[in-house]
Amino acid sequence: MNKVSVIIKREYLSRVKKRSFIIMTILAPLLMACLVIVMPLVMMSGSTDFKKIAVIQDGTTEFENVITDTKDEDFVYLQGADINYIVKNLDSLGYYGALYISPLSLNEPILYSKKQPGIGLLDHISGALEKEIEKSKLLDYNIQNLDSILKQIRTNVNPVTKIVDQEGKSTETSQGVAMVLAYIGGFLMYMLVFMFGAQVMRGVIEEKTSRVVEVIVSSVKPVQLMMGKIIGIALVGLTQFMIWVLLTMGTVAVLRGTVLKKADITEMTQTITKSVMDQSQSNAQVPAVKTTTQLSPQLAEMSRLLDNAMNLNWPLIIFAFIFYFITGYLLYASVFAAIGSAVDNETETQQFMLPVTIPIILALMVAMGTMQNPDSPLAFWFSIIPLTSPIVMMARIPFIVPAWQIILSMGIMIITFLAFVWMAAKVYRTGILMYGKKTSWKEMWKWLRYSG
Repeated sequence: MNKVSVIIKREYLSRVKKRSFIIMTILAPLLMACLVIVMPLVMMSGSTDFKKIAVIQDGTTEFENVITDTKDEDFVYLQGADINYIVKNLDSLGYYGALYISPLSLNEPILYSKKQPGIGLLDHISGALEKEIEKSKLLDYNIQNLDSILKQIRTNVNPVTKIVDQEGKSTETSQGVAMVLAYIGGFLMYMLVFMFGAQVMRGVIEEKTSRVVEVIVSSVKPVQLMMGKIIGIALVGLTQFMIWVLLTMGTVAVLRGTVLKKADITEMTQTITKSVMDQSQSNAQVPAVKTTTQLSPQLAEMSRLLDNAMNLNWPLIIFAFIFYFITGYLLYASVFAAIGSAVDNETETQQFMLPVTIPIILALMVAMGTMQNPDSPLAFWFSIIPLTSPIVMMARIPFIVPAWQIILSMGIMIITFLAFVWMAAKVYRTGILMYGKKTSWKEMWKWLRYSG
């Protein structure tokens, strides 16, 4: 055990002291925050190119000026124009595209363009036409003042979700926060397990090709060397993760101390103002008071999201992440170590990497779909299967997973990673001192069965 601890210390310190480790540890949370912020901004930002679109209606003027102009698009209605002529001369006429509306197929207008139009443009066109078609259908019922009625009944509904515990106490949550956390948890687990597992493989290959391993195994057993390397790199990953948690908690504390403090003051002001408003309505002699708010909608929404994020079960999330990282990393790192011991250079690992990477990539794909339906049979089984459970279960936990499923998944994970470490140790013991021979899966199976 003494020898293993020496190897663990060497692997840990040699990596933690690297400049790349320090830089990535500090920059990774900032990069993740930028990813979370920049993605919505990119999706919401408009196009820099102004689009001029010709609208041609076939034998009808029913949809004249229905599709309104936006800051990025200008819709020009051409009565009696030849659609074929417009389509052939889009560039010379200065049009981005031509929208053809036919009374025979109102549900499927055709947009001709030389580029694939963005989803925002298509949604704007379909939304405007849908409302007009629905309005024209309602007119057939001879409803008086239809426009004013539609304007009065138009309503926006934003459901608020509240989770009820066993005692009947409810806490407000946010689907958006849960989805972001599921995405970050699944992707971070995928990145860390794959990245640190690959470090184990590269370290084994470097020591083998430089023949340093021959000196090391003269004083320690191959299995001790493998476990020391795996555990040492695992501690590096845990150190990095805990620093990220502390940096994130510090950022949240700063936001809560600024944005949420201001939000609380504004909420108190609004409550007092509302009570004065109620009194003014009940007493005709008291003048009505106009309610005002000092908090912008963006800051108010941010404060609400931060409150909802703090309502999540963070102790469970952090514990589950640490557990699945350790067990998932040990499972895959043992396989990577076995592969590294069986080859003479990194090029030869390609034939062994595909079966190992397929479950990881498949788990990431299922995790992305899990955010839409966390309780689907596919999400359930992939969160139980050990090769995919570290990633998929981390994507499910923010949506509240039954305790028995988490316990079952963790129990199977422990048994599986112990079995994988045992098998990898048998392969590592034979392959680490073997040179100049092309290794295959059949050869590794023989090493696995070797009992000497």
